[in-house]
Amino acid sequence: MTSRPAWTSRALHWSLRIGVAMCFIGHGAFGIRVKEGWVPFFQALGFSDAIAHRLMPIVGTFDITMGITALLSPCRAVLLWMSVWATFTAFLRPLAGQGYWEVLERAGNYGIPMTFLALSGLGRTWREWFEPIMPSDTPSTRGITMEQAGRVLRWCTALLLLGHAGYGAFMHKTMLQDHYAVIGISNTAAAVSAVGWFEVALAAGVLFAPVPALLLFVCAWKMGTELLYPMSGSPFWEWIERGGSYVAPLALFLTQVRGKTAVEPAPRVSPAIEERLA
Repeated sequence: MTSRPAWTSRALHWSLRIGVAMCFIGHGAFGIRVKEGWVPFFQALGFSDAIAHRLMPIVGTFDITMGITALLSPCRAVLLWMSVWATFTAFLRPLAGQGYWEVLERAGNYGIPMTFLALSGLGRTWREWFEPIMPSDTPSTRGITMEQAGRVLRWCTALLLLGHAGYGAFMHKTMLQDHYAVIGISNTAAAVSAVGWFEVALAAGVLFAPVPALLLFVCAWKMGTELLYPMSGSPFWEWIERGGSYVAPLALFLTQVRGKTAVEPAPRVSPAIEERLA
């Protein structure tokens, strides 16, 4: 017989907590830096370039504040805001003409706070929406179960893999060629396509056969491939911002961890039989 070790609930809590913090702190840092790549998103909402440059530090500061709050003392109201805001910013990308693969690739940004909130359960009063969510060795009885969280995380992990796969297999992003050139690959165009289809296979594996070894590999794969951003000259915030992409497969792994239960003692034989055996 098997059961889930008590520590997995606490580990899942902390992995989700760190994941949402990384995402929002990393994203907010680009607002503080006034990233030019954000301008098309503001334009899609009708803002001029000048207003966009003024709003970026404000948005960035708020994102960082939310990220730090989630790390130090998460609450349901903050997780709800994170879920809505991350989904909204993901859909800004196709509105700015960047395609819907971008929405899928950012599933870690909105899927992780959604899972965290669902596990904790919605607040029944205004006070509960703002009270701290504490780690526990047992899942909350008010939220979804760990098995249900696993199903959400399975889709989250598969979507972020599929979204990134779309960059290479279908969009053939030149940015990825720069990444692979950094690690010495000469035929970068072929590598972009090959890696894209490999990630399609990974996404299928996560959906249909999410074995623990595969999930740990996906976690390591995402951490390594996203490290190519700073290696190719981008700020290290790019790697930090994608924390949800590393946490999603790791959290999914935690929902599937099982441990052996204590072996039940053998039934006691009758005294008469014990006397015969003696």
